Amino acid sequence: MAFTLPDSGLSLDIDFDPQHLRERFAVDKKKRIRPDTLAQFQGLSDVLEVDDRDPFVEPINRAPVTEELDALVLGGGFGGLTAGAHLTQNDVTNFRIVEYGGDFGGTWYWNRYPGVQCDIESHIYMPLLEETGYVPSQRYADGSEIFEHAQRIGRHYGLYEQTYFQTRATKATWDDEERRWEVTTDRGDRFLTKFLLRSNGALTKPQLPKVPGIGDFEGKIFHTSRWDYEYTGGSAAGNLENLRNKRVAVVGTGATGVQVVPYLAEDAKELVVVQRTPSVVQPRNNRKTDPAWAASLKPGWQYERHDNFNGIISGHEVEGNHVDDGWTHLFPALTGQHLVDAPVSELSVADQGVVAEIADMQQLMSAHQRVDSIVTDPAVADGLKPWFGYMCKRPCFNDEYLDTFNRANVTLAAAPTGIDGITADGIVVGGKHYEVDCIVFATGFETGSGPAGIYGYDVLGRDGRSMQEYFSDGAKTLHGFFTHGFPNFVELGMSQTAYYVNFVYMLDRKARHAARLIRHSLDNGISAFEPSMEAESSWVATVRASNEPRVAYWAACTPGYYNGQGDVSKAVFNEVFNSSEIDFWNMIEDWWEAREFEGLTFEWSHSAAPVEA
Repeated sequence: MAFTLPDSGLSLDIDFDPQHLRERFAVDKKKRIRPDTLAQFQGLSDVLEVDDRDPFVEPINRAPVTEELDALVLGGGFGGLTAGAHLTQNDVTNFRIVEYGGDFGGTWYWNRYPGVQCDIESHIYMPLLEETGYVPSQRYADGSEIFEHAQRIGRHYGLYEQTYFQTRATKATWDDEERRWEVTTDRGDRFLTKFLLRSNGALTKPQLPKVPGIGDFEGKIFHTSRWDYEYTGGSAAGNLENLRNKRVAVVGTGATGVQVVPYLAEDAKELVVVQRTPSVVQPRNNRKTDPAWAASLKPGWQYERHDNFNGIISGHEVEGNHVDDGWTHLFPALTGQHLVDAPVSELSVADQGVVAEIADMQQLMSAHQRVDSIVTDPAVADGLKPWFGYMCKRPCFNDEYLDTFNRANVTLAAAPTGIDGITADGIVVGGKHYEVDCIVFATGFETGSGPAGIYGYDVLGRDGRSMQEYFSDGAKTLHGFFTHGFPNFVELGMSQTAYYVNFVYMLDRKARHAARLIRHSLDNGISAFEPSMEAESSWVATVRASNEPRVAYWAACTPGYYNGQGDVSKAVFNEVFNSSEIDFWNMIEDWWEAREFEGLTFEWSHSAAPVEA
């Protein structure tokens, strides 16, 4: 059909009715809105009926320690690992890492479910490849290979000797007189550290839906981040032989559910897939790494690949497409440039918005066509089609998920508002009772309760100021790193920096920047740094203004963690700087190279004379 842009009158040739889709999106969103919003979830550790213990290692017994440090890193995932690596490279050696898990890896330590992979190409996702002399074995590495790489980084930089595992921070308090942080842990440790770096991760606290009767179930229940191979048999590669006489329900069809469902279906006697919201599922097209290509790589290859990938998804002109994946085709398509002859940037703001909306819808219609081309039962195919903006949820990439619904042992159970309840021998969805022996929750991680709720501790800055309270209406930082009133504190997670899809790239860049600033402070007798209130307020305003064009889009989305489960004021991406990653990191480099440290204020030790900033 022909569709006319409102200002220019240009005609777009499309094969769907945008108004019909808008109306369908609104209907589907309404079905999924719940009055309890974020209260519909609870932490895994809050559900006594479900085991939250670490199934992967034996408990470590050790005595409490008290140590004086230059730096303490909270978190041993890729953020903590890259922080440790860059601190080491900057000759900052008096530091420790505190990690809750039994080894490095963060999400890749906990998530060992069958089929676990990353949706970013391994050669740009896995950090410090050149530094550790490693090239991933395939385009999208399995979770076990990513976990092994985390361990490789730990060994390469001697970080095992610097780390306390199976340890949680319980409180962090700034001592203004001593100009240092005091951090306590659940093991009775007391760390006195000049600099505190937080990298606990965005996906830290597993969550379950609040379901009536969960304590009545007499079968097996576990979360995908606590996979019980003793019960299922097999490994992350599959062959779950103990399920061959079992009826299994898996709850959740986000990225984890999409990956694990084909493996459960392969071995379970019966599988019920409980779906609240369908996911966009596009092809992955995995393949082994070409040995000849790996052998041809020149120094600097990984950062060149990063720049090419980030340039494409940030809208820059680049030479070639080195990664050539779903993301590098998706982001240019979402501009809608292919829909009009004139440069999109020369259209009115209103026309640009409509073109982008049509391009987004076009991608969704392509995903629907893929469902129809694979799933043979029309009713099941319709149930698997998402009805929301393409980028309302992170798209999934998988080559087996949709085919799974052609199996006779697989049932799709739609639950737009959640599960009705759990009984002694089953699960109730949409008013129908399904008898099952095992329930697997692929329901993700908590994102909406603020740092203290997710991480289990608060950070207390000058005069006892609570960061949890200070961030109650949103994060407040300079460049996503530093916060006024919290000296020598560095946030390494997702907080007001530019970010699109490659989380680990952001972590590595933040760790690099933090480590060199700490080195600079130690070399120049700087005892404390923090942003001025004016600089912080200016950056917060910049970040929030950058997201204003996206608010209407998020508000129209189906509930999910991207848009605060329907409450757009709590949307995850409100706290991301909506800008080119290339431009953002170039800005950070210019800021550093200028050596003026604009926006930061410094205090010097009593024995050190002030230096030129």
